[in-house]
Amino acid sequence: MKVSIDKTKCAVCGSCVAICPEVFEMRDDGVVDVKPEYQGVDITDPQIQEKVRQAFDACPAMAIVIEE
Repeated sequence: MKVSIDKTKCAVCGSCVAICPEVFEMRDDGVVDVKPEYQGVDITDPQIQEKVRQAFDACPAMAIVIEE
């Protein structure tokens, strides 16, 4: 699974960061993003995959993009 954030949709609510801080971060400039170590990387850990899916489901702006 690969994950990214559509910044044109992101409401910067931080729900993804609260649910999965391993993958998502609130940057100093106030933008929510995927941490650099997970950008474009295939996430294979099932526990982290589950947390990413939970963040996806909780995102009010539907800004999280998952590629299986």
